[in-house]
Amino acid sequence: MPLLLPLSLAVALFIDRLWGEPPAWAHPVVGMGRYLGLFSLKWLTRLPSLLAFAAGALAWLAGAALVILLALWLEGWVLIALQPWASPLRLGAAALLLGLLLKPLLAWRMLADEVTAVEQALASSLPAGRERLARLVSRDTTALSEAEVREAAIETLAENLNDSVIAPLFWFAIAGLPGAALYRFANTADAMWGYRDEREWFGKWAARADDLLSWLPARLTALLLWPPRAARLWREARRTPSPNSGWPMAAMALRLDRRLAKPGVYVLHAEGQPVRAGDMAAACAVAQRAVLAGAVVIAAFAWALRA
Repeated sequence: MPLLLPLSLAVALFIDRLWGEPPAWAHPVVGMGRYLGLFSLKWLTRLPSLLAFAAGALAWLAGAALVILLALWLEGWVLIALQPWASPLRLGAAALLLGLLLKPLLAWRMLADEVTAVEQALASSLPAGRERLARLVSRDTTALSEAEVREAAIETLAENLNDSVIAPLFWFAIAGLPGAALYRFANTADAMWGYRDEREWFGKWAARADDLLSWLPARLTALLLWPPRAARLWREARRTPSPNSGWPMAAMALRLDRRLAKPGVYVLHAEGQPVRAGDMAAACAVAQRAVLAGAVVIAAFAWALRA
């Protein structure tokens, strides 16, 4: 069934474009967050380093196993119930159902809408822009300038283009619904546990797992953004502490010819033009083209793996 996964991928992106996110009660990523939130107990952070690491690893592995088993069951149910190899009609029905199951594991429309909302809030006032940005980033936004708010929004767009779109599709192409579900679980766990504070040892396994699963997709995302100075991409991407997020952010900075920075942490494409009004719309347009190109490349990859 070489066509099942490419067709399902197209269905998921089409549903995302039309309707965006499902309600919270039906959203698997919300469920993952609730599971991960069970381990936000303060006593876990007071454990000795090795015990905290072991506890975090076991909690991660247990959650990952649950996610994979549920995804396997759902995908198997689609295959057994519809037998998509039997006829084109059954193939279409299976692709529709599998696409519906895949959709909550990616979030392009919501990401683009949230970034656009930051620019709209800035048009009202700088405090409104800061407040809206705070919904997207973990950094303190209260003292950011207007340019820094835009920089942070564009950086978040580029980073989450990988985390919320390209990487789930990449792992879907390789391992079907369980692959996409495992990636979103790993990425959510890193977002909730992977901090360099008292939670560091408990979240270290989650952070390393996300680094591993994001390694190839992050570089693919950077190439899909097609920076005109691709030869400089490797050097710029290494300026961030993360082994992965710097790639799409650096690619976006080079593609737009804009300087992007996180105060006190990194500066990307330092000789680029300062970010200004209109750049967030340009970044969303570049990211939209990357999503379309990525869908074609990943669908072809999924077909080739199974042809």
